[in-house]
Amino acid sequence: MTVKNIYVAGHNGMVGSAICRQLRRDQNINLITAERSELNLTNQIEVNSFFNTNCIDEVYLAAAKVGGIYANQTYPADFIYENLMIQTNVINSSHNKGIEKLLFLGSSCIYPQLADQPIIESSLLAGPLEPTNEPYAIAKIAGIKLCESYNRQYNRDYRSVMPTNLYGPGDNFHLENSHVIPALIRRFHEAKLSGAEQVSAWGSGSPMREFMHVDDMASCSIHVMNLERETFKQNTFPMVSHINVGTGEDVSIKELTELVACVVGFEGKIAWDFSKPDGPPKKLMNVEKVNKLGWKHSINLMSGLKSTYSWYIQNVEEARQ
Repeated sequence: MTVKNIYVAGHNGMVGSAICRQLRRDQNINLITAERSELNLTNQIEVNSFFNTNCIDEVYLAAAKVGGIYANQTYPADFIYENLMIQTNVINSSHNKGIEKLLFLGSSCIYPQLADQPIIESSLLAGPLEPTNEPYAIAKIAGIKLCESYNRQYNRDYRSVMPTNLYGPGDNFHLENSHVIPALIRRFHEAKLSGAEQVSAWGSGSPMREFMHVDDMASCSIHVMNLERETFKQNTFPMVSHINVGTGEDVSIKELTELVACVVGFEGKIAWDFSKPDGPPKKLMNVEKVNKLGWKHSINLMSGLKSTYSWYIQNVEEARQ
């Protein structure tokens, strides 16, 4: 069998590392990666040179600047600039090198703030975005449209997957810049160690959110990438290259917070800080299309939280803090 050369951009990130772990199981795949010190993905000249000097058959574009509500509100220019540059450079260099297949990883934040629930793929650009992460969302929408445009003009096979909220090994556990699950895990863990009687949580706890383990995201990414071109096209909208990925199940932030406290073993009080933003009241992905294409998530929330906390304890010194 022919060896396939696959480049994973963002291989050290949570999603990229999960994809690499699963791709390494296939002996017929030669994995290509580059450290940040070797390749600056925001630099067009460096990216072009990298593609020109490597033999690449497929690309997984998992590299991105990501963060929670605080980070998005504090660094909006960084989020839109860096993500636009990374996407544009990798997608355009892939095209210039004649690479036919690419998978772009986006985010559920591309959809309107008040989109009908559960959110279907055609909701894209149907209304205003959530203000707290609009710059990041606009960058991700641009990535989708880049893929669609190269498909239309050059007949490329560039696909996009839009995951729900992800968590798992390799996540960012910074107390301010991280997403909700890693932030809660670290807060409760440190509170348990210090004997604190109370932990503060953002907002009211009422918003409903969907969460998926990163290993499920990796398996779905590979599944979608390996689908026959016509199979993928027949199950997506005409001229649309993106598809939702999620569990189809949601939980309130209050329930999630209590679950994390239970998993960590924190027995103190949870105090809700109503001065902090809640974000949209509900965000649930419609995953009928990806299910129809033969993929469904396999890791439930409780077991996923337990394994993530276990990973954090084992890697607390190296975890991104």
